[in-house]
Amino acid sequence: MTTVDDPAQAAARCTPEFRRDPYPVYGHLRDHAPVCPLRPPHGLDTFLITRYEDARAALSDPRLSKDMYGAIEAYRRIFGDSSVALDDNMLNSDPPKHTRLRKLVSSAFTPRRVEALRPHVRDVVDRLLDECPTREPVDLLSAFAFPLPIIVICELLGVPPEERAQVQAWSTTVAHTGFGKEAKEAQARAEESLHDFFADLVAHKRGRPSEDLLSALIAAQDENGTLTDQELISTAFLLMFAGHKTTAYLLGNAVYHLLTQPGQLRAVREDPELLGPAVEELLRYDGSVESATFRHATEDLEIAGVRIPRGSLVQIALNSANRDPRKFDEPDRFDVRRPGRPQTAHLGFGHGVHYCLGAPLARLETQLGLTGLFGRFPEVTLADPQWEPPWLEVPFPAFRGLRELPVVLVPPNEETPY
Repeated sequence: MTTVDDPAQAAARCTPEFRRDPYPVYGHLRDHAPVCPLRPPHGLDTFLITRYEDARAALSDPRLSKDMYGAIEAYRRIFGDSSVALDDNMLNSDPPKHTRLRKLVSSAFTPRRVEALRPHVRDVVDRLLDECPTREPVDLLSAFAFPLPIIVICELLGVPPEERAQVQAWSTTVAHTGFGKEAKEAQARAEESLHDFFADLVAHKRGRPSEDLLSALIAAQDENGTLTDQELISTAFLLMFAGHKTTAYLLGNAVYHLLTQPGQLRAVREDPELLGPAVEELLRYDGSVESATFRHATEDLEIAGVRIPRGSLVQIALNSANRDPRKFDEPDRFDVRRPGRPQTAHLGFGHGVHYCLGAPLARLETQLGLTGLFGRFPEVTLADPQWEPPWLEVPFPAFRGLRELPVVLVPPNEETPY
């Protein structure tokens, strides 16, 4: 259990104790410092928002800009010039630019388009489970949770199969970097490699288009000139990066919590109609996107009585907001039968104009992943019942996920050897 003797320091430094269980710290901050000034390792004053109503309002507040590189030089100093080339996309922009970029790709992620992918995603799930070893420990993250979304998003973009492992390795380096000299240099190399890869892929698709999203974006660019080459490359990176890590960690978190709370897993098995609500409850209870990406104040403003000066960085703790007892009854309890409509209330996919474009796909992949896993292996167990989960160690609370998830997959009518 994380102590709350110095909650602001714990949240700012992302200590190992905080990474294991950040929720007591968030609870303390919600009660005593709901808009908390921090000095994280990157050295820039940041305001952390932890209550639900404040978080929801901040996510759609036009005074909190997402155009980090265009408006705040300090952000460039944190993450380096190499990251700018990959961040010229809708995630890091405000309307009207954000509106233009999002419109170009939104048609690929409508619920109807995503639902049409169901048979293909199910096939990918089945193929990956076919390749998983049984009756012996296997890391479910590396064998299943990570490959599933990377295969799907890379196929949507038209990334060749032989390139996917390298693309995933580069993106992992970008996501898990620290603020030290060596970490920044590794991040810069990975970002340059990803930029060059997508630039080459765009050039290839322009000469040899195929039935994929990247070819469609190139066609839209060539048709009306609304997408620059740099925006095209950055958009491809964003879709790949956001389209696999968040879902992979969500799937891992989901399996872990269902295995460690067997009553909830039993309820889903007995009533498959609960699977959709279960995914929403998992997003609320322990979502894979712990905090929204940084925003900065374009003017002096006040939130919950705290003055936020112009130019300040603002971070919105989504997982804290989703555990706010002011919004959810018994928020620290995982309940797949939670009354109400958590899918329309939780902030796991954000809120406002930056609401996650890939939410329908993430939901589909998680639902089919859980259905396939527990349908194929009804007696999935942790490889070690005393296992302590190793949560990601990141320089600020962006992702919430496991580094590994060792389980034993037991086919039906067989007893587990562990």
